[in-house]
Amino acid sequence: MQPLNGMRIGILGGDARATYLALELIANGAQVRTIAMPDPERVPTIRVCRTLDEVCGQANALIIPLPGIDARGILNDAHGAAIMELSGAILGQLGKETPIFTVVARAYMLKMAAELGLNLVELSSIDEFAIWNSIPSAEGAIQLAMEQLPITIHGSRSFVVGLGRTGATLARMLTGIGAKTTVVARRLETIARAGEMGFETAFFSDLPEIIGGADIIFNTVPAMVLPAELLSLANREVLIVDLASAPGGTDFEAARKLGIKAMLAPSLPGRVAPKTAGQIMARIIIRMLLEEAPGSSSSEQEVLANATQGR
Repeated sequence: MQPLNGMRIGILGGDARATYLALELIANGAQVRTIAMPDPERVPTIRVCRTLDEVCGQANALIIPLPGIDARGILNDAHGAAIMELSGAILGQLGKETPIFTVVARAYMLKMAAELGLNLVELSSIDEFAIWNSIPSAEGAIQLAMEQLPITIHGSRSFVVGLGRTGATLARMLTGIGAKTTVVARRLETIARAGEMGFETAFFSDLPEIIGGADIIFNTVPAMVLPAELLSLANREVLIVDLASAPGGTDFEAARKLGIKAMLAPSLPGRVAPKTAGQIMARIIIRMLLEEAPGSSSSEQEVLANATQGR
């Protein structure tokens, strides 16, 4: 028997990752319904719906991949175009135990979850998901830098602002291809960990003195850490790749006025490695569904361990 045998799962929107997510769910026995998902014809047996009621009605689980539901409750397609509102009336059809998986839970979904008692699961807050997802994020950031720079990453003076799950993976990859990597952080323990990992280190308070030496700055901190006064001290040929969620941590208008190339680049996994990213999402979601399912067996867990191999 397949692990998700007969489980009804709805997918709302998404980018290219959603296609591979759906393929994995169906391969593990789920019945998948979707609306506004790109290229559904690539997914055998998927049911394409016209209304949110069709997707959500009787669903055992709901998945909202990026770009997801915005702060107004609007479902957007892969290009950011508004599709329809995910109202409280529709969400209220779901049982209180029905998991709603979203990569990033924005204000509207948090409000609905609190008011309706929904079982909202924010994948980005789960270490397992965030660590695996940091791999395509870091590779994508390096790819962007390689496309934009007139120099090699090898030998470049690369700053990584923040040593969270993405920052740590990115710093390690940069060093692996020969960059002179400096990790910028605020906390003493983070600086200690970065030093232990072999990186050069700097506190945020050091940036005014050293930012002029950077060839590339990768920001992973979702707060304003590269304001206008700091950018004014940077080399005008520096490239800034901001991986934080919108609006990022860079004063992009100041960068433009200074002639500094700065790019906001969230959601890189879906752009550079959608198959890997979709399979990562599927693996975590399937595991969580099986953990919640009554009578989940060890044989099902073994099938799950191999669920994303070879497709």
